[in-house]
Amino acid sequence: MSDSNYTSTSFFLTGLPGLEAVHIWLSIPLCAMYVASLTGNSLILWVVRSEPSLHQPMYYFLSMLAVTDLGLSASTLPSMLTIYMLGLREVALDVCLAQLFFIHTFSIMESSVLLTMAFDRVVAISSPLRYGTILTSPRIASLGLAIMVRSIGLHIPAPIMLKQLPYCRNRLLSHSYCLHPDVMKLACADTHINSAYGLFVVLSTLGVDAVLIVLSYGLILHTVLSIASKTERLKALNTCVSHICSVLLFYTPMIGLSMIHRFGRWASPCSRVLLSYLHFLTPPVLNPVVYTIKTKQIRSRMLRLFRSDGAGIRDP
Repeated sequence: MSDSNYTSTSFFLTGLPGLEAVHIWLSIPLCAMYVASLTGNSLILWVVRSEPSLHQPMYYFLSMLAVTDLGLSASTLPSMLTIYMLGLREVALDVCLAQLFFIHTFSIMESSVLLTMAFDRVVAISSPLRYGTILTSPRIASLGLAIMVRSIGLHIPAPIMLKQLPYCRNRLLSHSYCLHPDVMKLACADTHINSAYGLFVVLSTLGVDAVLIVLSYGLILHTVLSIASKTERLKALNTCVSHICSVLLFYTPMIGLSMIHRFGRWASPCSRVLLSYLHFLTPPVLNPVVYTIKTKQIRSRMLRLFRSDGAGIRDP
């Protein structure tokens, strides 16, 4: 059977190029990141659920972000750990397609949640007296449902379209997990439709979300600058710091990775992989840390939790 008629049933993932000899050691920080993400986001969910004073729109959106971060970690880290800990690089086609579906779906969910959190800050700063009447529980639930439908609906065609393509010759992926553009490049057929579809999804989700977030902060700055008191201006802006950090954690590596793929042909494969890791791994790990440090209610509730645990350990 010729190569052109051969359809591969598996792909091979890639770790950090040139560092294969120390992959087992690199698995230690990866495991630590996975544990940190699981622990931090689970604690955020538990604190918001158990503390009645946190049953407010801002913290409901934070819970959505924590769920999304857990999903993103669960989608990316398992295949990375099998590469670095066990040296297993082969992944079946169906498993690969399932992984890329969940990675891209949770990535769009994260962008969508960050957009809704920006809307939450606009309402809280621009219309504080109407905050509770605008962001009611049914509306928040509707926003959450819309985020799920949008993210899942847009990515259902991706694995179906990729499943129909023939794959031959080179089956080596350039990352430690399956991504739509990466898999598409290995097809031995015309992929213009797949490429156009992928571009449409990126522009209509990540692109639109980024523009709307910037516009939201334009409205916030316009409102804040109209406040006479400098103390009140700083207080209003301080409520946005955590969200701004999360936006930067999510979008900065993504923009850098996009620029490298298009203009940085000089960039080493290792730098591309590391930037990809920053994009997919750091937000789930650092978002809980940022919100714990910057949000007094969450920080005080977690301190009470650890103090009570410590007292229980000391008491017989």
